[in-house]
Amino acid sequence: MSAKGTVFVALFSGINVGGNRIVKMAELKSFFESLGFGDVATYVQSGNVVFRAKKGDAAALTKQLEAAFEKKWGFNSRIMVRDLSWFERLVSENPYPEAAADHTKLHAYALEREPTADEVARLAEKCTGPERFEVKGDVLYLSAPDGLGKSVFANLIPRTLKVPGTARNWRSVLALLEMAGRAGAK
Repeated sequence: MSAKGTVFVALFSGINVGGNRIVKMAELKSFFESLGFGDVATYVQSGNVVFRAKKGDAAALTKQLEAAFEKKWGFNSRIMVRDLSWFERLVSENPYPEAAADHTKLHAYALEREPTADEVARLAEKCTGPERFEVKGDVLYLSAPDGLGKSVFANLIPRTLKVPGTARNWRSVLALLEMAGRAGAK
């Protein structure tokens, strides 16, 4: 970690969905700055924040952010905090490069932990449509040829896998990697 700190990305789940739990991105940016984080930038309304922390690791930052967020907004949002190298690995290990050209057909789920073999096997039993998925560590890659909105399987993932996570389409993944890379180069 440099003297300036390490670049992280916070992925929020369950905010600004269907007009519920509204959090304005400008307020989220101010919130991160008020906690002492630097180089804060947000991306789209679903709650993605690139920031620099002088100390702490992803697990400690997650706890700090979740507690402070709930105190400020009055509801809990599960937050996945990941560093730049995690995003680099996420993109380089994509098992579906042919799907990456259409960002609506490829999604990555940041999972709270690596699923067990049994959990993955249970999910595989439900994958009977055109979708394909692969789990690598704490990432689930989902190729949905008909798009996520039409995917029955995508709706089954949270309750079948039972590992909390939050999904991002491939455009968001690439944009966040680029933003984190730029912040890391400062």
